[in-house]
Amino acid sequence: MKYWKRITILTLSVVIIGIWGYGFYLYQSVKSTANHIYEARKPTEIVVSIQEQKGTKLNQQGIKQETKRIDLKKRDPFTVLLMGVDERQGDRGRSDTLIVLAVNPEKGSILMFNIPRDTRTEITGHGTIDKINHAYAFGGVEMALDTVEHFLNYPINYYIKVNMEGFANMIDLIGGVQVDNAYTFKYEGYIFNKGELKLHGNEALAYSRMRYDDPRGDIGRNSRQREIIKQLLNNALQMNNMTQVDALLKQIRASVKTNISFDDMKTFLMDYRSDLKKLDTAEIQGNGRTIDGIWYYIVKDEERERIHELLNNQL
Repeated sequence: MKYWKRITILTLSVVIIGIWGYGFYLYQSVKSTANHIYEARKPTEIVVSIQEQKGTKLNQQGIKQETKRIDLKKRDPFTVLLMGVDERQGDRGRSDTLIVLAVNPEKGSILMFNIPRDTRTEITGHGTIDKINHAYAFGGVEMALDTVEHFLNYPINYYIKVNMEGFANMIDLIGGVQVDNAYTFKYEGYIFNKGELKLHGNEALAYSRMRYDDPRGDIGRNSRQREIIKQLLNNALQMNNMTQVDALLKQIRASVKTNISFDDMKTFLMDYRSDLKKLDTAEIQGNGRTIDGIWYYIVKDEERERIHELLNNQL
């Protein structure tokens, strides 16, 4: 009896040590990956729309210049810009995808919307009017963030930049994504039938990129992108296979850059995630127009104000 008792205690000890060892290894792997992909944003002043107050310094448009600092430990709401970037040899590429997330733990919700890539706007710091996705090509992450902030008249606290080729590899590593396709179409050599589909990396990328055969154009494309990103996040959070997790972390190291620190990631996972039960989406409405032979997505000032108010109300 004593012999079996010792064996049982020994077995339990080995299991506990193994679980602790795996947890420690995983923690260190995630920490190492987070430190590797961390890229602090250069300190700049962010344009924030506020009402005029006594003693507040305003610019000529009545807009205060200030830097918004976020304290996740105090459960502050925050914004994130997700950039999907097509990087090429010898060329930083363009931001193929621009998705804004507005996270508010007190409301238990996230507001998510795309900025159409062909949106015509001022490229902040470049002195030109162009498609918003060209901002990254002209000035990298900083110019893209400044331009989006100017377009929305709202600060972006964090960014996540993902190489689109790496994005496809991540989808493969989680075993693909399940989508509900509204109609049959062909794109980049793939046929996407109407109904429930299981898509792997390059298929999912092609599915998310098609727009010209979509009756809703950019709006339909944006909707498919959001569907895939939601699936990717959900599947990644449920992964428990050590080999898969290792492979995913390696792919993240090779494909992602962000100004979210490891400590902020930990705080978000521990203090925010359980409270976020609702995901709301919005669309930026506009119309296509050809100007000087170039097609743009035109968003009126009234629509920009509507989106700005949606952000205000969410945060």
